Amino acid sequence: MKLFTQSQYRQLLKNGDPILRGKDHFPVVKLFTPDANATWLLTEIDPYSPDMAFGLCDLGLGAPELDYINLFELTTLGGYLRLPVERDRWFMATHPISVYAQAARMA
Repeated sequence: MKLFTQSQYRQLLKNGDPILRGKDHFPVVKLFTPDANATWLLTEIDPYSPDMAFGLCDLGLGAPELDYINLFELTTLGGYLRLPVERDRWFMATHPISVYAQAARMA
């Protein structure tokens, strides 16, 4: 499965435009490891470095953070059974990333 649909990829690039960078975007895509507790809610991709995405990174270790993630590295990750990272095809963001980050920190 691809990490993003074409429309998601276009929106991630649009959100990463330097003019829009730093805004409290809604997550565009949710990625997860099916055999571990890692989750990523991505809001943007840097158009000048398209292998870098920004969003909420929660590796399931009790320390979620807003940060950049290397997309190539993300494709090489796997959990206990070495299953690849997947896209949640049914995810629809209802809040900006700051709300998800605050909820993750509280949990």
